[in-house]
Amino acid sequence: MAYPTNYRYTREHEWIVLDGSIGSIGITDYAQNSLGDIVYVDVPKVGDTVTAGATFGSVESVKAVSDLYSPVTGTVTATNDELKSSPDKINEAPHETWIIKVELADPGQFNALLDAAAYEAFIAEEQ
Repeated sequence: MAYPTNYRYTREHEWIVLDGSIGSIGITDYAQNSLGDIVYVDVPKVGDTVTAGATFGSVESVKAVSDLYSPVTGTVTATNDELKSSPDKINEAPHETWIIKVELADPGQFNALLDAAAYEAFIAEEQ
């Protein structure tokens, strides 16, 4: 799968895409493929603060529970309520299915993350 070039990625397999100062965060195709069928997503509440590199929630699959790590520091502005009843949307369309939206405290953090080419090179090393 091609990784969107306007996104940035973490070594923990999250992605973020910006719309102004709001970042939509999800997990990569590599992550959902490694996890298998996702059955539950645990997310923070709107208004909660997330910190770059720290956990903000988890995804549970038939294989394991995996922590979600925030790529940036900021305040949660939205959670994807559709995932409460249909967490498998992440498996179906990992790069279109956001988990939370965050207002970035420091938009410069976005540029410090891996671009698509660097992320693809990183996962190639992991395999």
